[in-house]
Formats: sequence, structure tokens, C-alpha cells
Amino acid sequence: MRAPRPHDLLWLRHSSALATIQESWVSPFWHPDMPVVVRRDRHESGLIPIGVRGERREQRAAGWITSDTIIRVVTPEWLAERTRLLDSPFTAYAPVSAAISLSETAWPWRWGITGSTGYALATQCPVLHATSDLDVIIRAPQPLPRDALQRWQTATDALSCRVDTQVETPSGAFALNEWLREERVLLKTDTGPILTASPWSRENP
Repeated sequence: MRAPRPHDLLWLRHSSALATIQESWVSPFWHPDMPVVVRRDRHESGLIPIGVRGERREQRAAGWITSDTIIRVVTPEWLAERTRLLDSPFTAYAPVSAAISLSETAWPWRWGITGSTGYALATQCPVLHATSDLDVIIRAPQPLPRDALQRWQTATDALSCRVDTQVETPSGAFALNEWLREERVLLKTDTGPILTASPWSRENP
């Protein structure tokens, strides 16, 4: 199994995997049927950074796990597959409807669904509401043409809900709308944010 990447959803063997998390609501609330999400961080010993989602919006907890506790991985790209979107019980919600519209085009990159929409699609939990956004990620191991990214942005701007697109490079991730608007972007890396004009370069900024 490849190393989990930021935004992957992970199912764990047992609740003891989260024993080191201090937030009081985690222990009575979380159970192994609920996934955790991979965060962007780095640990010297190779532990995997994860986040736990609670019942309320403000309930978010950060922790670390070992790879041997993982029993299932769901990627953002898997959630964005068109047949899976069409079979979702949430097709009437604006973020899922927007994702279905995006899936009608053969984009020259892989993209996936993250955030609350991704969590709903993966778990069937009704965490979406009328004003939910659609959070997506574009995989970009190599620099992508600006005009192609502009076409994506134009398409998402025309959808029925707000779409937040992050572009994932080998060095980190940045907001697409910021890249199209500015000469520099705030690149989210495993060791913290960097302001850079070269988001694909490992020698930032």
C-alpha cells in the first residue's frame, strides 16, 4: 500500500489508534466505522498525521497514527468517479450536483473531492447542507498550462455552489484562484506555508 497522502480518508482497526489525542470529545464519539483524514504535516519517526471530524463544525482534532492501524484507504479521486457520484444519495445537494457537472468533461489531469462533500460521499453521513461548498483537488505532478487551469476555474465559477480548488504539486498545494490572480501563491507544505512564485519547485520560494 502506498503512503497515504493529504486528504485521503483512512479507516482504522480500533479506537486505541487515537489514544494519544487529548480532545475530550474524541474518545466517546469516534468509532472504527468513521474515517479519519490525512493532514499535511511531518513527523520525524514517520507517523501519519491525521484529523478527526466531530459532530459539530468546531470539533476537529489532530493526531498521529502508525501505518499498521490502517485497514482501508479512500482517495479523493475515487470519490470523484462519475458512476459513484451518480449513485450517491446526495445528488440533490449542490456540491454533489456540481461535481457531477465537472465529471462530464475529460480534464487533462486527475482530480478529486475533499472536505465535507468527500466525507459525505465516503460515509453516506448527511453532513451536507444547503450552503455547503465543493472542495476539490487537482493532482499536478508537473506544471499545468495556465489556460487549461483557467478553463477549469471558469467552469467552476459557473456552478451552483462555491468551489474551492487546490492544486497539489510535489512540493505542496496552493489555491487555484490565487495562482490565476497573483504572481505568487501561499504553498501549503508538510513543514508550513511558503509564499512562492514557483509552486512546482522543491527549492522554494
